[in-house]
Amino acid sequence: MASTANTTAAPAEAPARLSGRLGVGSIVFMVVAAAAPLTVVGGSVPLGITIGNGAGYPAMYAIGAVVLFFFAVGFTAMTRYVPNAGAFYTYIGAGLGRLHGLGGSFLALLTYQTIQAAVYGYLGAALGGVVADDLGGPDLPWWVWSGLSIAAVGLLGYRHIDLSSRVLGVLLVAEVGIVLVVDAGVVLAGGGDEGFSTASLTPSGIASGAPGIGLMFALAGFIGFECTAVFRDESRDPDRTIPRATYASLALIGVFYTVSAWSIVSAWGDEGAVAAAAADPEGMVVATATDYAGAVTGDLVQVLLLTSLFACVLSFHNVINRYVFSMANTGVLPRSWGRSHARHRSPHVASLLQTGSSLLLLAVFAATALDPVLQVYTWMSGIATLGFILLMLLTCVAVLVFFRRTRIDPRPWNTLVAPSIGVAGLAVAAYLTATNFGLLVGGWTVGAVFLALTVASYLVGPLVGVLKPGADPLATASTQAATVPHQAGGPAQSVHENTPEIGA
Repeated sequence: MASTANTTAAPAEAPARLSGRLGVGSIVFMVVAAAAPLTVVGGSVPLGITIGNGAGYPAMYAIGAVVLFFFAVGFTAMTRYVPNAGAFYTYIGAGLGRLHGLGGSFLALLTYQTIQAAVYGYLGAALGGVVADDLGGPDLPWWVWSGLSIAAVGLLGYRHIDLSSRVLGVLLVAEVGIVLVVDAGVVLAGGGDEGFSTASLTPSGIASGAPGIGLMFALAGFIGFECTAVFRDESRDPDRTIPRATYASLALIGVFYTVSAWSIVSAWGDEGAVAAAAADPEGMVVATATDYAGAVTGDLVQVLLLTSLFACVLSFHNVINRYVFSMANTGVLPRSWGRSHARHRSPHVASLLQTGSSLLLLAVFAATALDPVLQVYTWMSGIATLGFILLMLLTCVAVLVFFRRTRIDPRPWNTLVAPSIGVAGLAVAAYLTATNFGLLVGGWTVGAVFLALTVASYLVGPLVGVLKPGADPLATASTQAATVPHQAGGPAQSVHENTPEIGA
């Protein structure tokens, strides 16, 4: 029976496999690019200072990185036991059962699709402004530029992953480099008239204003760091590459954001930073660059902000493609969506579908005359922030349940202590995000609708599970690695053997 199954399965699996030799560096480039460092520094930092906890805001990135570190410990411990590129939803399914895994898959799709839509809106507005105001070009509607960006991203996403990796690597080095130049200028100047800021180092400074909202903005800047596992099938050595890339991405993002936000506050002074951010949040970082690193640097920041936004949507395009690809190959979505290109070995069908859905969503935004920044960017990023935190919380709970039930891994720090701390921290973050959601999306009328949409996306999963009994988020994992080693010395165990059918 085993040999017959293998013989018949091989031809069917061949078209659905991705290929690649991505190392730690390539995956880190992909993931950090999704975090859009310059976009966060130029957009989220001024907003966090204004709406959040003022000059103490830089500390929120450090606190957020610590909370996510505890999440990452359990997350990476799961990678060798659930060898599936579905990431979040396969881990949730392995711990909490098939129906919850399916719910996580649709919540993940909503999260990444909305953050991508948010950035497309911002990119269209920013690109249109530069072309019309700075270059003297045609003054076209923002959605025209967003549409052109979607087409360019779709072309790159259709090709082999190595091409996107190289493009993202170049853009990422440029945007990180220019921010580091600005940081160095501030440090070498000794800060502003007040010297270096210490507000983010004192309890009173961190607790000033609205620290809960500050933490919410900070966590939004980390969206995408967990996507390392999505590239599992295309990595050189998944069991080693994925954990290393996850920790490296988190450390780089956390340190970079904390230092850059602190340098911006230091450049203006504690009170001056709050006033500058409130007066001109879009131009605060450009003004800082001009004052401390010269006019040319200020101009480069404006240009590289565009490439940062493009790198962000390209990275999320690749992530969503692989979610759709994995869901199709586990029977959650139509299996024809899970084919890979014969020459590029890319999820080309998923790429085409996602390009089409992005254009459709853009058409809705344009037809309803939504503002690309105040509404598209703010509303969509609000949904994505809440979805991101809920997915990590569910994953942390799933890690605890999985390892307590299977006893596969005897390490208490990796399987119990760190994930438990992660659950506590993420639960607080989820509460703060939900209770402040109205502020994040511009009012509770819209906020209530989006909260309902987030919950509904999760409930779609169990509904699909009932209608399609064969849909299983762990199917690919069981095909690729039917057993997992029992480190405690017992017999090898199937992932499915210990997966409860909650609600099934």
